[in-house]
Amino acid sequence: MRIRIDRDQWGEIYDSLTRNKTRTLLTAFGVFWGIFMLVLLMGGGKGLESMLAENFAGFATNSGFIGSSRTSEPYKGFRKGRWWSMNTDDVERIRRVVPEIDIVTPLVSRWGCTAMNDNKQMGVTVKGIYPEYDVIENPEIKYGRSINKVDIYESRKVCILGSRIVEELYVGEEDPCGRFIQIDGVFYKIVGVSGKGSEGMSINGNPATSVIIPFTTLQKAYNRGKRIDLLCFTARKGYNIAEVQDKVEQILKHAHSISPTDTQAVIKVNAEAIFGLIDSLFVGVSVLVWLIGLGTLISGAIGVSNIMVVTVKERTTEIGIRRAIGATPADILTQIMSESIVLTLIAGLSGITFAVVCLQAMENAAQQSSPDSTFQISFGIAIGATALLATLGVVAGLAPASRAMAIKPVDAMREE
Repeated sequence: MRIRIDRDQWGEIYDSLTRNKTRTLLTAFGVFWGIFMLVLLMGGGKGLESMLAENFAGFATNSGFIGSSRTSEPYKGFRKGRWWSMNTDDVERIRRVVPEIDIVTPLVSRWGCTAMNDNKQMGVTVKGIYPEYDVIENPEIKYGRSINKVDIYESRKVCILGSRIVEELYVGEEDPCGRFIQIDGVFYKIVGVSGKGSEGMSINGNPATSVIIPFTTLQKAYNRGKRIDLLCFTARKGYNIAEVQDKVEQILKHAHSISPTDTQAVIKVNAEAIFGLIDSLFVGVSVLVWLIGLGTLISGAIGVSNIMVVTVKERTTEIGIRRAIGATPADILTQIMSESIVLTLIAGLSGITFAVVCLQAMENAAQQSSPDSTFQISFGIAIGATALLATLGVVAGLAPASRAMAIKPVDAMREE
């Protein structure tokens, strides 16, 4: 059976839909609102995900961090509540004993430091790192360079400044590389500027207000000796961070005479689990979006079906006369189904258009703080939504079309 709509049928569809404008508009609004909510929520979820991805960009998803805290159990003659600290020997020990680890590097920090340039000053955090740490937390160098192995070997007094420090202390200068900055009475040469903002995930301080210097330089400047604050590492491909972290924890407890059952002496941060939780959150949001959008859209389609049933009942006499003068059941089916599909498509496409306009406005507003954020839906999603609308239009027209096909001319005259 071929369904063909000619000019007369288009005119009849128009007359039928505009016969009761208020009823048609209210029915169309249900479909309009359903597809509008579905597309808007999908685009909004995509935009939030892209903003989070931008904030977390450059941070290794397969990384783990271990710090020290007070013991909660007495062990081998040591009392409960003992403070202990990791050292550079632990780094070499872990690197040698745990083959599942790809990169392991220490991190030391100094909070409450004062940075000065001319007569301007501000509070900063100083971090001492090895070049390998860039793999775990990329400083996103905007100008200059990062810390290299020569800086470590020679304990050079060089530094990388956070973006906020440059804004506060070097007003009007985007690139202060080559200049000097005084931190706690010591002058450091600026070799780089970090472009990383305060959003997203960071370790031991806000990157925008942090000064990064070579690990060995911080050791000497603040007399840290071998002590380190954090042990940072990434797992090789195919290994789980949680399992590697547990193995590293037991090695550290054995080396520092800590009870194997002590749950408070070692602080663990699993970045892999955090990113996994975020991914699961967005999967849940996507499912919720589809449930809400499809539920609203199906409600609109049911409204279209009900209205078409009422329309068929009102046009019983008309349909009976058409059958009496030679209209086939296929002709009646085509007419009713066409009206249902046209009403659904017009309302749905209006909803998609309005949703795209709203998403573009949201994207324009968000790009002021997150330039790479994307809220717009893809062309494929738009095509899929249109196909869904057409399908709902067909489904919504089935019941009224079947009722219209069952009308007989004799029954129509009796109805009159």
